[in-house]
Amino acid sequence: KMVKKVAKGKKVVMSTGGSKSGGKKDNTALFEKSARNYRIGGDIQPVRDLTRFVKWPKYVRVQRQKRILLQRLKVPPTINQFSQTINKDQAGKLINLLSKYKPESKSEKKERLQKQAEKKDEKKGPKPVNVKYGLNHITTLVENGSAKLVVLAHDVDPMELVLHLPALCRKKNVPFCIVKGKARLGRVVGKKTATALALTEVKKEDYTDLENLCKSFRAAFNDNDKLRRTWGGGVMGIKNVHKMEKR
Repeated sequence: KMVKKVAKGKKVVMSTGGSKSGGKKDNTALFEKSARNYRIGGDIQPVRDLTRFVKWPKYVRVQRQKRILLQRLKVPPTINQFSQTINKDQAGKLINLLSKYKPESKSEKKERLQKQAEKKDEKKGPKPVNVKYGLNHITTLVENGSAKLVVLAHDVDPMELVLHLPALCRKKNVPFCIVKGKARLGRVVGKKTATALALTEVKKEDYTDLENLCKSFRAAFNDNDKLRRTWGGGVMGIKNVHKMEKR
């Protein structure tokens, strides 16, 4: 048999038959713990959260930057009031009420008009009670005083489109509220999004529900002076906060 030559300075590691201590067997552990090796050809790499290292699409980056900017910059009260929305319970009750008065579809309207045309001798029936939508239409309804309740979305872009409505509602003493999500309002009227909705009249059975909602919205929005005077934003980042504390 050929004996391998051992280079000077190198130690020869003797096999101990899978036990830590020399030739003695350790009966305490069933399996030996072996350190993981993450080099090429070694163990599988562990799952890491690489969110910070992802190059996100531009529209995602712009969304995030805008959100941070709105936190940092001081926001005047007229814009800041749109961040104060109604709670989940109130929103649920409101959407349930609005969904009872969904506008009729094209086919339903056509059917209704055909039936009216067939009955020539009889008088025309009453117009269906529906939710009103469309910014210009709602503005005229508020100006005329025929709107009973106005619902605004908090995420209208550009915000300037609806900035006049809260002030107009206060002036005309029309109760209004701000709800999270223009898509949610859009679902009520069968559109992708809706910036504002209004109720002009309701059926007798829903009158008490409308009155209760109007009462709570008047207190929270119309008569709330704090809402008109509170500035928003001015929230600094964590690094800046620590820097200011050291000063």
